[in-house]
Amino acid sequence: MSGFTWHGGRLAEARAVYGGMDWIDLSTGISPLTWPGADHVSIDWRCLPDPHDLAALEAAAAAHFGVDPDHLCTVPGSENGLRLVGRMLDMPGRWQLPSYRTHAEIFAQGRPMAAGEDVPREAVALLLANPNNPDGRILPPARLLEWLAGLEQAGGWLIVDEAYADAVPSCSLAGEVGDGRRLILLRSFGKFFGLAGVRLGFLIGPRAIVAKARRMLGEWPVSAAAIAFGGAAYDDRAWIEEAIAALTERAAQLDDVLARHGLAARGECPLFRLVEVEDGPTLFDRLARCAILTRPFEENRRWLRLGLPGGAAALARLDRALANG
Repeated sequence: MSGFTWHGGRLAEARAVYGGMDWIDLSTGISPLTWPGADHVSIDWRCLPDPHDLAALEAAAAAHFGVDPDHLCTVPGSENGLRLVGRMLDMPGRWQLPSYRTHAEIFAQGRPMAAGEDVPREAVALLLANPNNPDGRILPPARLLEWLAGLEQAGGWLIVDEAYADAVPSCSLAGEVGDGRRLILLRSFGKFFGLAGVRLGFLIGPRAIVAKARRMLGEWPVSAAAIAFGGAAYDDRAWIEEAIAALTERAAQLDDVLARHGLAARGECPLFRLVEVEDGPTLFDRLARCAILTRPFEENRRWLRLGLPGGAAALARLDRALANG
């Protein structure tokens, strides 16, 4: 189980263990609704990425997030952005549990916050995800701003991993970023647009932090393909709005199927659901034998996370697999 609990998307390992069947991958939080324009974007692989094209991507992304482009820096995936922030701030870190595994790895020193522990009012970098992974919890922006105020008074920082926020735009703190705020956000392109292989993300923060990140990343932080895909996708407002509505509807359909089998879905992020069962590895194994890959957790064997099925047929397969147990 160790490989499957490390992160999602391990289809090759699943095929090696369970056989090379027609798999449904529900082990990640990547949207099953892939941005359709990807098949029509032309990439010139012979040339280095053009700085003007990078600036156009950042302008499109900034408009989408609701920030000034001067407060945004392109990074090769939000996870790399997180690791960059840990190096730049160079202070003790704290992170909430449960959380994305990388959160515990980006600080040279620090510790997780215990359940129910008060938010620190000291010179530390507090990192959390909103929406959170893996439980899908969403914290109200007003509460996060209260925490930010306490951290700022003590000389600390608030870092919010908003990798899933495109599906729930109302939870984002993007409009609060400014030179006078000790607030840094990370955003992901691939999760919402269903193009995780593009490896594109953004750091949003004070201009001094953005400038430092740009210096550390150099002239070509991402590929020409990432620039082309991102620039075109963020301009596709009609598709973005349709995708948000469709994801919400599909999440409700998944909730109905889970409830029919006595599984209460946790989480407010429409890209995945967490269920708590008597024996998570056993349910994982049963679904895997039906060629459905989910995400178990080593730290809590009662948990299983399920991403959104890609359509009615995949949802029906999940329904049948849950019934045959």
